[in-house]
Amino acid sequence: MTISVHLPSVLRGRCAGAAELALSAASVRAALAEIERSHPELYQSVCDETGAVRRHINVFVNNTHMRERDGLDTALVSGDVITILPAVSGG
Repeated sequence: MTISVHLPSVLRGRCAGAAELALSAASVRAALAEIERSHPELYQSVCDETGAVRRHINVFVNNTHMRERDGLDTALVSGDVITILPAVSGG
């Protein structure tokens, strides 16, 4: 089962410039574990030392925030798209 992880330009430097990663994962947690193995610098930007997604990072599965589903335990099926977006603020 293959899923895609889309990354904004601000995170691409942490994974050799890739805009998209193709992974095999059955849940958001498993996808992040795969990112930790293959791109540890990206993982550290997305997750804290406890494995939780950092407060300023938003993770969407297809078009739904993972918070509105089962969080890190959100199940994935082949073809799903995870989008990782840092929060944007200004002032």
